[in-house]
Amino acid sequence: MKTKTKKEIDELRSEYSFDYSKAVRGKYYKRILAEGANVVMLEPDVAKAFTDSAAVNDVLRSLLDLTKATQRLTKHAGGRTSIRR
Repeated sequence: MKTKTKKEIDELRSEYSFDYSKAVRGKYYKRILAEGANVVMLEPDVAKAFTDSAAVNDVLRSLLDLTKATQRLTKHAGGRTSIRR
């Protein structure tokens, strides 16, 4: 195996070079506060139930579908609340 020289190890490709002198700290901070973030922290016991974010999204979509179906059922039964005896 050929060993690399120090010059070869330290060189980065041009697409990876970044001028940190032009960086702005907290550039998107106010926007995130105003719009909200998409990050949700799960409790450890809940996180154990899911393998990845796709699994969480699948379960949440199923729950949304279930609530929509349940709302349709309760809307149809809404007029039958008075019981005649």
